[in-house]
Amino acid sequence: MEGMVGVKIPPGEDQAEITRSMRDLPPAHYTFKIENFSLLSNSKVDNIESGDFEVGSYKWRLCLHPNGNKKSNGDGHISLYLAFSKANAPPIGWEVNVDFKLFVYNQTQDKYLTIQDANGRVRRFHGMKTKLGFDQLLPLTLFNDESKGYLIDDCCIFGAEIFVIKHTSKGECLSLMKQPVNGRFTWRIPNFSALQQIFCKSEEFSAGGHKWALVVYPKGNSTVKGKSLSIYLFLEDREVFSSGRTMYAEFTLRVRNQLFGQYVEKKANCHFSNSIKNWGHLEFMSLDELNTPAKGFLVNNTVEVEAEIHFMTVVKELSGGGPIIGVKT
Repeated sequence: MEGMVGVKIPPGEDQAEITRSMRDLPPAHYTFKIENFSLLSNSKVDNIESGDFEVGSYKWRLCLHPNGNKKSNGDGHISLYLAFSKANAPPIGWEVNVDFKLFVYNQTQDKYLTIQDANGRVRRFHGMKTKLGFDQLLPLTLFNDESKGYLIDDCCIFGAEIFVIKHTSKGECLSLMKQPVNGRFTWRIPNFSALQQIFCKSEEFSAGGHKWALVVYPKGNSTVKGKSLSIYLFLEDREVFSSGRTMYAEFTLRVRNQLFGQYVEKKANCHFSNSIKNWGHLEFMSLDELNTPAKGFLVNNTVEVEAEIHFMTVVKELSGGGPIIGVKT
């Protein structure tokens, strides 16, 4: 469509900039077909309205001025508006925020001219403003020219697509926490060589507002049984998963050398979730090294295992909604 598609149109009175583009998909919510359009445009009818249709729990209708809305800078154009149905127009003091598109079907190209506000503008319907749209949808000279494809055999088709923005007053605050309080935990495991269970779990410890534990496989887990010690950090707090969230953490796992005051340590990171409640190292260290008393890791048949959380995300509910991200150091 010469000179129209993709062009921003300067605003008229009570009109913001609008954009026009062509697309293949028909309007998602409503189609308004008019036959014998010339009889309408040659009559004394100033405007005509469609029937009601429901979107976003509200009832709407389309309002067309076939010769332009002369009261609102629409002379010489087709004017088209989205209007609240008179059956459920909002009372004074209420408002509904809407992002909408209006359409004109190009029958020659089999495409839909899409007209919408530029720059993502959202329109506000309220008790004193129940009809909003475009005064200068299309010039009449263009619309009435059958070769352009919008009015063929005296028939034309309009449409609407509506997204109602509803405020749910829900949200969350994501904090990024470094070195959480009590984020370092040491677990002394007595009678280590006599342990018969496949794995053992420490008591819970709290860090960053959540409950954690260490899990150790004294004889190794899965494919490393009898070869390596396996250690994992376990998130005990199930509430973090109640809404499908994930929680990210960076941490270090250690086994202390009790003779020389050193550590074997390995770092890890994980997005904990419903499907991933623990993370660590399958092959942390060899059992031969661990179980040799002279190496210093097994002293008085006791092993010391440690976890230190360096960084984690903490999520809290917001009552007012809206994304807020903070950083704690």
